Amino acid sequence: MNKSPIRILFVCLGNICRSPLGEGIFKQLIREQGLEDRFVVDSAGTAGYHTGSLPDPGSRRAAQRRGYSIDDQRARQISSKDLEEFDYVIAMDRSNRRNIERLGKGTAKLLLLREFDPELRTEESDFDVPDPWSLGDDAFEETYMIIERSCRKLLHMLIDRHGLRIDRQN
Repeated sequence: MNKSPIRILFVCLGNICRSPLGEGIFKQLIREQGLEDRFVVDSAGTAGYHTGSLPDPGSRRAAQRRGYSIDDQRARQISSKDLEEFDYVIAMDRSNRRNIERLGKGTAKLLLLREFDPELRTEESDFDVPDPWSLGDDAFEETYMIIERSCRKLLHMLIDRHGLRIDRQN
């Protein structure tokens, strides 16, 4: 079994709302499973206009309500180099995926996060994680729930695909 960490990059438009939640939630899930040493998790945006900024206050509050912080994250823009350095690039919506594809081919497997949403309906628009930017706490809560349940299923797929052994610390 390969012991090098599995590298995952969550991507949305500005890297201040959805992808920081994806990064934070996924880190929390792997911590709960005792798998922190098996993953490297980061996030980025397809646009660079928030580079260096903290996650949106709505995303930070959604994480804080669950007992953890994403305040250590800073927005950055995805680069073609990321497509070589990460094993999986997880896009929050189809527009993000198209923008990532324009960066060129890499070795990373490009996926939509909602492909893993157990509550996904069949309409194509449902493949997009809604962007809660400027919509208030209820929108951030809805987005948080979608990302969390999708990340849980993504983690289970990765555990199975990579033959990981869970080492719960609790």
